[in-house]
Amino acid sequence: MRRALLPAPLLALALPADALAKGVFHPETEFEQHPWVPIHLGPLDLSITKAVTYLLLGTALTILLGLVLMRWKPSGRRQALGELIYEVAQTQVAEQGLPRKAIGRWFPYVSTLMLFIFVINLIGFIPLPISDEKWHGIPTLGIYAATSSLSVTLALALLTFFFTHIEGVRWNGPVRYFKSWIPEVPKAMLPLIVPLEILGQFMRLISLSVRLFANMLAGHMLILTFIGLIFVLENWVLAIVSVPAATAFYLFEVVIVVGIQAFIFAALSAIYIGSAIEPEH
Repeated sequence: MRRALLPAPLLALALPADALAKGVFHPETEFEQHPWVPIHLGPLDLSITKAVTYLLLGTALTILLGLVLMRWKPSGRRQALGELIYEVAQTQVAEQGLPRKAIGRWFPYVSTLMLFIFVINLIGFIPLPISDEKWHGIPTLGIYAATSSLSVTLALALLTFFFTHIEGVRWNGPVRYFKSWIPEVPKAMLPLIVPLEILGQFMRLISLSVRLFANMLAGHMLILTFIGLIFVLENWVLAIVSVPAATAFYLFEVVIVVGIQAFIFAALSAIYIGSAIEPEH
């Protein structure tokens, strides 16, 4: 019975109000950012938008989750879940990417990163009244992932990027650290190799941010597009195909992609920081 009812809320909640008009549906508008509380400090735009609201909510829920699982009288299933998360963060993320001497310093960062991104990704698939669309002045329910905004994922990637090079210089000194970027090749090839190695460092920044952004954006776009086909083509018979397809993508994102992307981002962050502390060359 529950499985049979699942497509109904997806159909009702995943769509913006405009989609209910015949032939009108633009899924890309769900990812536009409009200032809700304008805040400008000189050239800086610090306005509160939908993405910022989701980030604040995700931050609060991440802190609450940590307190409930780890601090507030842990027992039974809550304790087991807390220990499972801790073990994954320690053995599969920190210990796999960080040298032993750096685990104590950087385990809190990579574990918090993993849990925070997981929470942000997960609430992006929970229908919440946080949207730009309103019905009689009341925000409509919708799904939106803050990590489907490149500015959010780039900010997270920049943290890892700066921490990586700060730790590399701190442990090895600037000369030894930057020298470690250059492989042992004939001197004649250095003018070609050095720019490529420098570019490779910045490619890490791009790979971290774009991977998370692209996966979350694609998942939401697919769900909205399959549902939107019903209204674009003005044919409710398409619901027989599009709603099950949207439901399948929804379940795939929630069950697999949400956790996998959080794990990959944290694991790569640990590897990058670890490789800077103990360079291969």
